[in-house]
Amino acid sequence: MSTADFDEFYNATSRRVLHQMYAMTGNLADAQECTQEAYARAWQRWKTVSQTTSPEAWIRTVAWRIAASRWRKTKNGVMALVKHGAPSHTPSPDPDHVALVTALRQIPEAQRQAIVLHHLVGMSVDDIAHETGTPSGTIKARLSRGRAALAELLTEDDVPTGGEQ
Repeated sequence: MSTADFDEFYNATSRRVLHQMYAMTGNLADAQECTQEAYARAWQRWKTVSQTTSPEAWIRTVAWRIAASRWRKTKNGVMALVKHGAPSHTPSPDPDHVALVTALRQIPEAQRQAIVLHHLVGMSVDDIAHETGTPSGTIKARLSRGRAALAELLTEDDVPTGGEQ
């Protein structure tokens, strides 16, 4: 069967299956996600699924199994929480870290990538160039421009210190 056949099948059955899944799960968002995932899986196996006695039943069964799997995962997560307790308190992020991340978000993506890989990950210019498929000279320029942009964004007046409120 062709793409047109799948499209025709989808258009003819998707609303009905969605409504059925909504009735079975009781949650529209879950029903939509499970139904769409089932149709995506059917598309990947359309040659086989289209030959079944009822492709719509196949979709419904897969969607239901996806929903059941989600419920099991949720139940297991709750059981783990009950058994092991809530996670320990995570301290708030350091204000300097927050300021750095905020400033990094304001510079171009290519400069941000170069800065992070070089200064936070510790990669050499040549390693970054190799990983990104970019000439070393371009990486050096991005680092230079990125550091200059960060210097303007991270002035002493803008960066909170640990003792100030």
